[in-house]
Amino acid sequence: MAELTITTDDITAALRKNLEGFTPDMGAAQVGRVIEVGDGIARVEGLPDCSVNEMLEFANGTIGLALNLDEESIGAVVLGEVDDIAEGQTVRATGEILSVPCGDGLIGRVVNTLGEPVDGKGPLSDVGTRRMEVQAPGIMGRKPVHEPLQTGIKAIDSMTPIGRGQRELIIGDRKTGKTTVAIDTILNQKGLGVKCVYVAIGQKNSTVAQTVATLEHHGAMEYTVVVTSPASDPAPYKYLAPYAGCAMGQHWMENGEHALAVYDDLSKQAEAYRSVSLLLRRPPGREAYPGDVFYLHSRLLERSAKLSDANGAGSMTALPIIETKAGDISAFIPTNVISITDGQVFLEDDLFKSGVRPAINVGQSVSRVGGDAQIKAMKTAVGSLKGDLAQFRELESFASIGSDLDAVSQAALDRGYRLTELLKQGLNSPLPVEEQVVVLYAGTRGYLDAVPVADVRRYEGELLDVFRSRNRGLLDEIRSSGKLDTDALEAALKDFANVFSPSDGSGGPEPTPEEQGDATVGQAGGRPEGILPEEEISRPDETDEGA
Repeated sequence: MAELTITTDDITAALRKNLEGFTPDMGAAQVGRVIEVGDGIARVEGLPDCSVNEMLEFANGTIGLALNLDEESIGAVVLGEVDDIAEGQTVRATGEILSVPCGDGLIGRVVNTLGEPVDGKGPLSDVGTRRMEVQAPGIMGRKPVHEPLQTGIKAIDSMTPIGRGQRELIIGDRKTGKTTVAIDTILNQKGLGVKCVYVAIGQKNSTVAQTVATLEHHGAMEYTVVVTSPASDPAPYKYLAPYAGCAMGQHWMENGEHALAVYDDLSKQAEAYRSVSLLLRRPPGREAYPGDVFYLHSRLLERSAKLSDANGAGSMTALPIIETKAGDISAFIPTNVISITDGQVFLEDDLFKSGVRPAINVGQSVSRVGGDAQIKAMKTAVGSLKGDLAQFRELESFASIGSDLDAVSQAALDRGYRLTELLKQGLNSPLPVEEQVVVLYAGTRGYLDAVPVADVRRYEGELLDVFRSRNRGLLDEIRSSGKLDTDALEAALKDFANVFSPSDGSGGPEPTPEEQGDATVGQAGGRPEGILPEEEISRPDETDEGA
């Protein structure tokens, strides 16, 4: 039997051959340890170089976000399942800041706070990433708001106009139509080159699904992305959702495009942030909110801007929504957001219940910078509309107690009823700005004074039908140039007045219950809605108003 011999050269050659394909897998990593976990919060020790908002990775792969940096430990919120995290497990600092996907690949999709699709349409494609929280544009990088963002809502575009880059608050009690105003604004952006982000915070999944179905039905998902953090989500997701939506919109703004971000609603975000802060043992302040709750909203809304030409001239408009309790706009969160934004649209419960929809309180609604963005044709058409309606509200209170009015006051009261009826709109039926100009000009110049209140909606519908078929050139000129040919418009309105036949020629300042019908939302030209105070309206079924 031959003897097996292995020389040192053979051993050396074998070792060298194996070492040729060896790549050392070594790196430095900060590793800490979980010392406490519960209620979606983990307290970690042993990460001395960790930064605020840095992402942490737990042993089971779950991501956390470092929010509290104490001397001995770190308070982090867990963005995922907490059940598999236990005391004593290791935690690794990733050195990365929380980021979300952005880009045109998001359009038409429904994603969660972290940008993960939840609509069952597969993974995202054609997207990049950007940090969820970034610094807002500086003063020198901005430009004054001067381009209109048409909402399609007559009461807003005429009296509280919104410009691209503006922050306009929508505020009111629950069930007053706040979300409807925001959704109608998104629907009106079709074909106008504005990409929309709708952020649903703390809503039921069924409500979000209904909103998405409405957007799809009107073709609005072709330019919209929906970010949802439903009521079932942990508080950290609801607190971070608006920043995720803002980052997505800011991507388009910084690329020279126009974006619209709707935050529905920031009251729930503030409540979620309060929960997170209390769990992190931060000292509570007024209404148990932490001391930096103002900064929570200001750093979000300040990221909306109209950029200068040197920065691409893009814009991002913000429509934050705040829910009030019993109409109290002097509460902590409402006053904070009112002071941050460039104006507010105030929706009133009494107006909503009396059939005035959208239920916009003209006296308490204001736009601080949007007037510069309003087109000249609209300014001409509106005239003294806001003043006339304010005078009407005062006269209406006198008339309700049976005071005798002189002829001038009675005429102002009669016109006020007609203007109020004219400003009503149906659900999900935004009106192009050129058509708004026509109907508002007719109302403010007295063409409706001889029309019974019950016929105002029919007058509007038939007038627009005539203009769409016979005066299309006038509408196109208003849309393209923003200017109004008053002579041509008045001639067309006089011609229409000759052919319009009121259902009751007697007119009158107030409709009877038989004329007004039920106080439900209808399309232009449909059956008129009630405009009387609620106690004077006879309804067959009071439960219909709660919808």
